[in-house]
Amino acid sequence: MDKARPDHEPGDIPGRPAPEAPAVDEPTEPREPLPPKPDQHGPDTVSPTGQATGVDQAKVAQAGPYLTTAQGARLYDTDHSLKAGPRGPVLLQDHHLREKITHFDHERIPERVVHARGAAAHGVFQGYGTAVKVTKAAFLGKDVRTPVFVRFSTVLGSRGSADTVRDTRGFATKFYTTEGTFDLVGNNIPVFFIQDAIKFPDIIHAGKPHPDREIPQAQSAHDSFWDFVTLHTEATHHTLWNMSDRGIPRSFRMMEGFGVHTFRLVNADGETTLVKFHWKPKLGVHSMVWEEAQIVGGVDPDFHRRDLADAIEAGAYPQWELGIQTFPDTPEQTFEGIDLLDPTNIVPEELAPVRPIGLLTLDANPSNFFAETEQVAFHPGHLVPGIDITDDPLLAGRLFSYLDTQISRLGGPNFAQIPVNRTHAPVNDTLRDGMHQTAVHRGVAPYRPNSLDGGCPFLAGADTGAYIEVPAPVPAARKVRQAPDSFADHFSQPRRFWLSMTPVEREHIIAAYTFELSKCYEQAIRERALKVLARIDSELCEQVAAGLGLPAPKPEEPLAAVDPSPALSQVGREWPVDGRIIGIVADESADLAGVRSLREAVLGAGMVPLVIAPAGGVLDADGDPVTVQRTFAAARSTEFDAVVLAGAPAPGKDALGARDARVSDATTGDTTPAAGAAAPAAGVDPRVLLLVSEAFRHGKAVGGWNGATRVLAAAGVPAGAPGVVDGDSGGGMLDALTPLLRRHRVWDRFHTTV
Repeated sequence: MDKARPDHEPGDIPGRPAPEAPAVDEPTEPREPLPPKPDQHGPDTVSPTGQATGVDQAKVAQAGPYLTTAQGARLYDTDHSLKAGPRGPVLLQDHHLREKITHFDHERIPERVVHARGAAAHGVFQGYGTAVKVTKAAFLGKDVRTPVFVRFSTVLGSRGSADTVRDTRGFATKFYTTEGTFDLVGNNIPVFFIQDAIKFPDIIHAGKPHPDREIPQAQSAHDSFWDFVTLHTEATHHTLWNMSDRGIPRSFRMMEGFGVHTFRLVNADGETTLVKFHWKPKLGVHSMVWEEAQIVGGVDPDFHRRDLADAIEAGAYPQWELGIQTFPDTPEQTFEGIDLLDPTNIVPEELAPVRPIGLLTLDANPSNFFAETEQVAFHPGHLVPGIDITDDPLLAGRLFSYLDTQISRLGGPNFAQIPVNRTHAPVNDTLRDGMHQTAVHRGVAPYRPNSLDGGCPFLAGADTGAYIEVPAPVPAARKVRQAPDSFADHFSQPRRFWLSMTPVEREHIIAAYTFELSKCYEQAIRERALKVLARIDSELCEQVAAGLGLPAPKPEEPLAAVDPSPALSQVGREWPVDGRIIGIVADESADLAGVRSLREAVLGAGMVPLVIAPAGGVLDADGDPVTVQRTFAAARSTEFDAVVLAGAPAPGKDALGARDARVSDATTGDTTPAAGAAAPAAGVDPRVLLLVSEAFRHGKAVGGWNGATRVLAAAGVPAGAPGVVDGDSGGGMLDALTPLLRRHRVWDRFHTTV
């Protein structure tokens, strides 16, 4: 797919809020509503019963140049209630007031209990045809294109929490196939905390804020979470993934997705295969370092949703390959000794390679967050012929819970008729009435068999596309409340994950455990957590124990003998640089010709250049203007994948300690440095020094030309350090930066001891 859409002007920077630039004065001439921006479109226009209507999307949006009531009556005033005189009481007969306030009172539906905070996009999935031997699902056929809607989310936080918290992320995809809707509802971590859905309320109650204080929000660094996961050691594997860099993705675009469970595929001959689903990002798997996540949570809590929307608007469409690991469908449902029905297990890719079966491309932002992102309803039971479930006890509970939740959250059983949830396959379900029924059904016999409606609807067979469950044998057994013996191994898989990490990734895991456990009040919980870590690896346990000031316990039994899986590490490979953001620091004294050259080169490489200057507006207003996208006051290193200086920028006019705590005493003349101020350097804006020092500390590429070496030195960047580019001109900088960006970070900068 082309990296830039035809209507995307070269040099455009994403983030424009409306399709047209606004006037300074209030517009007063009536006109029709503005169209959506080029990067946006709404749900496809199908009827509540899944029939394509061909209706222009504009016809289902607001229409007409005048403000009206919900019934279409034009209004002459919406700023004043109807009163008995200008100072009199408000009249009950003010129908517009009551309609406006009543609707406002009900604008918010109950948020999701989990995955409340999310962002989404429209796209298309194209099958490779490589799965036809194992499934008859039509949307996986060669070159079959299927519309999709994908929602990413965090698990624990409320809708108002931050994007960059350490948490599991949801990765839910709705395929609008010709055979019905298929929902692949997964996470960015391939395993789950629990093995049985009956514990789901418990793990969520434990992870959510403490009910007495509603603290802490959107994080697991508290007693109740660690109390639960150290008492239920089946959670150890998921917890270790969450404490790794996987818990703080750099971007939704650089995040893997997993179906978590083992599913069963059925081919045209009725043969079955067990599979696990994987989403592999084309840009590679990339995460934030902990300090970045903390900074971003304060300066831009919407970082991930903004990154997704901006990339799509810029034409850098995010892409993932859907892949499957396949396993023989044996009665034991195990593979290489791994129980495939245990959702706390993975199968290493070295044992079962991931085979690509299709490409997902997200190419449009929603037109309305509430109507689409907030009201989309996923359900693991939305299946199509060729895809079936297994006896995973966690999946069994999800098949009940999701449907039950949608009925409660979306106000009734007809949530499938909300536009974003409408199937693109014909519907004749004999379901009737209920809250929010918008289909106008005909006929008198919503049951079957019937003769009054001519026998319609009729049952389908296997030859006419019916969904038929696999007649899998059910073992004869007594009714019990227990887990199989194979579910009792809680530590060999976490140990494999730990052994698969590089030294820098291990350091991050140690830091995460130390931070989270230090937030626990109860000493007993910390000690119990160390006992769990001792059963994963002695060095991991000893390092965390040292950070907590506690003795490291010995493992209660010998450590599992497992082989590492290099595929689990995020370090050591190279990836495309599409959509990466390059911060270019400049002022009027900079080499602006070099800035223009670098900017054009960055755009030509499919990346985004953002010029950072002392103030907004343009540089070189009297010549060839260079538009400023960020100011020293607003920019923070976390937004950029690389920072380049086109000179040594002098302090801006707003470099005042009273306005920005990052400004040092060198600028303000104050004898006491402001909190968080960078080291003073005569003649250089201290906020630039902080920007550069942070980027360097976080392992990002930094550099510059035209006297930039003085700034780098003042920012504490050692000459000749890994990933530091000293260029002769702006035009040549990108060649040196690109190889660094392909590796995501300059990993050699991170000091390791493990």
